[in-house]
Amino acid sequence: MTHEMNRITVLLITTLASFLSPFMASSINVALPVIASELTVNAILLGWIPTAFLLTSAMLAVPFGRVADIYGMKRIFLIGISIFTISSFLSAISPSVEFLILSRMIQGIGSAMIFVTAMVIITSVFHQKDMGKAIGLNITSIFLGLLLGPLIGGLLTQYLGWRSIFYLAVPLGLFVTGLVIFKFKRMEWSGCNGEKMDIVGSILYSFTLLMVLAGFSEITLFYGKIMVALGIFGLMYFVYWELRVEHPILDLRIFIHNRKFAFSNLASLISFISTFSVIFLLSFYLQYIKGLTPVYAGMILAIQTVAIVLMTPVSGRLSDKFEARTLASIGMGIITVGLIILTTINMETSIYLIIFIMILLGIGIGLFATPNTHAIMSSVEKKI
Repeated sequence: MTHEMNRITVLLITTLASFLSPFMASSINVALPVIASELTVNAILLGWIPTAFLLTSAMLAVPFGRVADIYGMKRIFLIGISIFTISSFLSAISPSVEFLILSRMIQGIGSAMIFVTAMVIITSVFHQKDMGKAIGLNITSIFLGLLLGPLIGGLLTQYLGWRSIFYLAVPLGLFVTGLVIFKFKRMEWSGCNGEKMDIVGSILYSFTLLMVLAGFSEITLFYGKIMVALGIFGLMYFVYWELRVEHPILDLRIFIHNRKFAFSNLASLISFISTFSVIFLLSFYLQYIKGLTPVYAGMILAIQTVAIVLMTPVSGRLSDKFEARTLASIGMGIITVGLIILTTINMETSIYLIIFIMILLGIGIGLFATPNTHAIMSSVEKKI
């Protein structure tokens, strides 16, 4: 197999895998009312069906990133896609909501493994001149999963039942698993062979994230406040520990000594916080203030994702030719303009203005995400 074919195969495999997690995360939301009816689920347990997946993924992403550094990206990627596929089948045959939640937690473990390895494998295979294009296609698959999830999930739930969503992921997962086994022969990426795993740091990180996220979900109750306080304490001790240990699970020194890496990650955090909260708030605005049905509200909100999907491949190619920070700054500027316009909306605001804002935000996010990711990945030294 030529080097060019290697790169194309790697991009195909990682892109398909990257599509699965966001697709599954977004598609299951439209099926929740049907699941609640079939399995006789109360509101609290119903909320844990999507939360179990997202929380487990978030808790284990950083620890698995370190594990992949030590034991190999391909190995962890393959284990991750295998776990994701098996857990999808288990979710499809769930006899109870408790079994479904447990299966979703396992699925979150596989998702974390895929998430932390896919982008590293891409940047390890592609040269600097083609990296932006490859990253753009991978990010496009992520947003495409978020876009198609509710649409395909709604159709599958309505005509074939909610279990069909999970059944759909099984052949896709098996296909990717087969590609990895047969096409990734004699290929591996690891840069920390011989280093030790930071077990204490892994536990502290997962504990901190669990306490903060679960605590804020119950912040109005006393035990919710206690959990948040424990999470903040855990975060402080985590920082203290990571700065002292020889092989940290998260090298915090890089944020101190590498300004490009630190500020690019900060920009990414600000972008996600500002833009994704917009979707949450506008969904209420469109339905309660403008009186739209959930279907029409969803279609308007999906316009942003369509714009992102169309823009990310373009910005990927541009980031190979122009300075990544310049493109990312332009994208962030467009996002800012869209957010400023959003502050002026009221009961009389035209739906057409809302659509224009969604397009504007989508273009801004699409122009920002790929160059910023390119800047992050190229700002650190490759070890593999």
